[in-house]
Amino acid sequence: MGSRAFIIRRLLLVIPTLIGISLLIFSVISLFTPAQRAFLYVSNPEKGVDLPTIIKQYGLDQPVYVQYWIWLQEVLRGNLGWTKVGNGQVMAVLLHRLPATAEIVLYTAPIVVLLGIFLGIQSAVHRDTIIDHATRTVAIIGWSLPTFWLGLVLIAIFFSSLGWFPSGDRLTLTFIEVVRKPSFMKYTGLNSIDALLNGRFDIFVDAIRHLVLPVATLVTIQIALIVRVMRSSMLEALGKGYIITAKAKGLSKKEVINKHARRNALIPAITLAGILTASMLSGVVITETIFHINGIGRFAATAAREVDAPAVLGFALFSCLIFIFTNLIVDIVYAYIDPRIRLE
Repeated sequence: MGSRAFIIRRLLLVIPTLIGISLLIFSVISLFTPAQRAFLYVSNPEKGVDLPTIIKQYGLDQPVYVQYWIWLQEVLRGNLGWTKVGNGQVMAVLLHRLPATAEIVLYTAPIVVLLGIFLGIQSAVHRDTIIDHATRTVAIIGWSLPTFWLGLVLIAIFFSSLGWFPSGDRLTLTFIEVVRKPSFMKYTGLNSIDALLNGRFDIFVDAIRHLVLPVATLVTIQIALIVRVMRSSMLEALGKGYIITAKAKGLSKKEVINKHARRNALIPAITLAGILTASMLSGVVITETIFHINGIGRFAATAAREVDAPAVLGFALFSCLIFIFTNLIVDIVYAYIDPRIRLE
């Protein structure tokens, strides 16, 4: 099976997965009364809510399969209901909050994945040496630290004591006013990227300074797992028969590691990298809360605390979509790294 056929097959498999997820979420919705479900279709409660009309209009008194079909049509149109927490349409609020989370992930994920894989390889190659012991010790410490504790410690040191970096938000107040002006073009919603595209290097530097502490917090916590998985996978690969054969043929240590062992050891690490990236895109609740970043995670946490059903269900659907398409990308990367996967 070629690469194109493999990708097409994976894309087709997404369809039944999406249908299954929609059925699962709708089954949760069906547990509510018709009056409660009616709020999922309210466009703006400030203009008044006529529950009987909404119930009739959206078939909430009809059989379940009719309700599901109407609900699915509304979802495909982007109507996920009104959120009292975000004071707007759920989809609009999620899309508005997404850039804040995506900007954190943009700088966190590459560091976690690339540095984690590198350290894991070095730890395995230099097994039982000072490099291995130091890497494993740092990984264990990083994985053991509570996110909220590490975030507060970094704020206490680098903001309160040294004053090097801001403690929260995405920009200083002065630059926030500049970004809100019509003259500042918002291409992506990511302050650092938009600043560069607008030629405002001063805003870019300020945005990066605000990202340092939350990114450092996430990297310290997340990288530990990548290091441990990559080390274990690399050690397993180095013990395989083809590695012994490659060494017997006289290949250098560098060639054995880079051309043979590393490529096969990457599969578990890539799987984990995909999961970690998707989970971060779904919202890093604790980090966003500590550093006062209005991202998706903080919005979802507030919605859950306030029992905002449309927001919680919309967030659940949004998170599922992120995980599905992240797994699709991971599968395609698999096929590139190991062509044998395309033949299975």
